[in-house]
Amino acid sequence: MTYRIGLLVPSSNVTMETELPAMFRHRERVAPERFTFHSGRAQLTNVTPEALAAMNVAARRSAAELADADCDVLAYACLVAVMAAGPGAHLTTAADLASATDGTTVVTSAGALVDGIRALGARRVAMIAPYAPPLTAKVVAYLAAEGIEVVDAISLNVTDNRAVGRLDPAALVGLTDHLDLAEADALVLSACVQMPSLPSIEAAEQRTRLPTLSAATATARGILRALDLAPEIPGAGALLRTGPAISAPSRPRTARLLPPHPAGAV
Repeated sequence: MTYRIGLLVPSSNVTMETELPAMFRHRERVAPERFTFHSGRAQLTNVTPEALAAMNVAARRSAAELADADCDVLAYACLVAVMAAGPGAHLTTAADLASATDGTTVVTSAGALVDGIRALGARRVAMIAPYAPPLTAKVVAYLAAEGIEVVDAISLNVTDNRAVGRLDPAALVGLTDHLDLAEADALVLSACVQMPSLPSIEAAEQRTRLPTLSAATATARGILRALDLAPEIPGAGALLRTGPAISAPSRPRTARLLPPHPAGAV
């Protein structure tokens, strides 16, 4: 059977349209289902609270247009736009976009990341984000409202979303050395659907010995679950792996947010 997946992305986003199809092509090598991808866009270039809020408004029209492609599921792929809207926004956003599409199932990257962290059995995570520190702090607060503690975070302070898409995913592995992982249950290698990370997910797991996910791998899991398919994709890390995941020992934790890295640090 072939499933149609709708991707609703920021106008400047290019990563979800490469990493998501790549993951699903890997799955097609070991499972019978097939997938096609169909995109809609909402205007965004600079990642600021004002631009993100405007994009959320525009996303409803884009979702209605994308629904004409008769997709089986629609993924709203801008994690920080949803999280910046405040606690629980992944639920209200999904419901609002579904109403604009006459009931198409909607997955948000924000909600998928929350669900993915929980699926790994993690309560405390470390993460790398491309955002300016105030937006990273919004992501930290959003996860905290969902009962997930960010024990350490790196902000790369890249505010141009086009520049985020050009960051080198290989550099993320080395950046994990700058995170305090002693108190983490899992690692969010990229807390942004535009920051490329898929080629480095498993290398980061091997380096840190922590189950590692990203906004993109979490979204892939959310899509598969929405389609009632097994959330298993080879080469995409513990969240999408068959069998036991890497785990870290449990012990008391203290949250800490690192100072921002310079723009373009990766």
